[in-house]
Amino acid sequence: MMIGQLIEKEQIPQFKFIAAPEDKSATFKEKLEGALRLGNEFKAKTEISFQTDSGPKRIETTVWSLTDKYLQIKSGVLIPLKSILEIEY
Repeated sequence: MMIGQLIEKEQIPQFKFIAAPEDKSATFKEKLEGALRLGNEFKAKTEISFQTDSGPKRIETTVWSLTDKYLQIKSGVLIPLKSILEIEY
């Protein structure tokens, strides 16, 4: 079960990202690459939980791109990897 309040991806700009209690970006690297492949090749959605100043939030979205510090979703929205709590697909 994913943690965080489910929000629409369009609501993300209303929140300020903060670092998760534990930076798991290195641990999530393989899972993030899988989410990227699913999004680009199959248009499949990934559920992502992340930390904000208003508490944990989660979205269901397609991952468009991935860098060392961010993942990008639709409309150029960037989510810092250090804020990610969980990833499921």
